[in-house]
Amino acid sequence: MPSPSLTLIGKPGCHLCDDARSVITAVVADFDGVTVSELSILDDAALFDRYAEEIPVLLIDGAVHNIWRIDPARLRGALAAATGTSAATAEEAPE
Repeated sequence: MPSPSLTLIGKPGCHLCDDARSVITAVVADFDGVTVSELSILDDAALFDRYAEEIPVLLIDGAVHNIWRIDPARLRGALAAATGTSAATAEEAPE
């Protein structure tokens, strides 16, 4: 099963984007092989037009997962489903 790819869309100085990044970092630490990238709406006119009022936006494999706030339990569940692991197993993984 291929590992999921997460994309956080935001912009510099966005406190909600900073909060989202923290949640994503914490959750992704429980999963092997998940990639995370970031895009700024200030660098891409199409992203700005589409998401300016919704940032932060989290995409999983190109599909919108959340806007504004990232729920850690929901993200963990989505990643568990995408990786074929259980959310409980991911949370219990040794550090």
